Amino acid sequence: MADTTELAALIARFATDEGVTATAAPRLSLFRASRPTEPVHSLYEPAFCIIAQGRKQVMLNGAIYGYDPAHYLVVSVDLPIVAQVTEASDDEPYLGLRLDLDPAALSAMMIEHGLDRRDIPAGPGLGLARMTPDLIDAVVRLTRLLDQPDDIGALAPLIEKEILYRLMTGDQASRLRQIALADSKLSQVNRAIDWIRRNFREPFRIDSVCDAAGMSPSALHAHFKTVTAMSPLQYQKQLRLQEARRLILSQARDAASAGHAVGYDSPSQFSREYSRLFGAPPLRDAAKLREAPELSIG
Repeated sequence: MADTTELAALIARFATDEGVTATAAPRLSLFRASRPTEPVHSLYEPAFCIIAQGRKQVMLNGAIYGYDPAHYLVVSVDLPIVAQVTEASDDEPYLGLRLDLDPAALSAMMIEHGLDRRDIPAGPGLGLARMTPDLIDAVVRLTRLLDQPDDIGALAPLIEKEILYRLMTGDQASRLRQIALADSKLSQVNRAIDWIRRNFREPFRIDSVCDAAGMSPSALHAHFKTVTAMSPLQYQKQLRLQEARRLILSQARDAASAGHAVGYDSPSQFSREYSRLFGAPPLRDAAKLREAPELSIG
């Protein structure tokens, strides 16, 4: 039976650069960090994430989820998350793996294996569970295929199906099944998230978000906060501020033009909300990040 020691050796061999390494296997990414990192703001999409070596914590609107090789993380909707590697060194770098989740594959899995299709109450959009020997064994076999690129097309889909089956019958089953069910509360929240992501620069319109989700305002607020730990308006603000930060860093925008580009009419309001989220005013924050660039850490 494979274990995380073998997985760590595989990731270390294929992920030689700091940060994210794309692979030839569909939806599979590897991560490496040789030192603890500063908190990294990013938008997590639905994924299964594991750590082979080191430790990391993710924060969602103040709630902290710390995990290590004994646990795996499942993200069921797009979430603005703060991630931080907390244990890593040159001798024992942080080594991680992410498999993006395909809703169509999850739905087909439910139908093919007769898994419970009853609607499940919406819960938080991310969760931790203990790693199992069968699950780590399948992940190791998928990663080994990177040594056999000619076999990836035929064998990777089979191993991915096994991983999805293990997840859908494990401790995070409810989150995986929510992704698969088109009529679930989570799917309705996901439609609201999709509308906000496409329109985050525009003035917030709760009626339009409710129409996209097919929910009443009261139901939307309740389920949205359960899943994302924030209100729809707070979610929009986080998207705006993360995009403004990207513009300031990548395009050398000044604070006023970056704020205006993401929908802020008031420079003072933009600076105030930016400082509240990132801990410093826009230009001071950008200067700090340029001195110590953030890593993409999965």
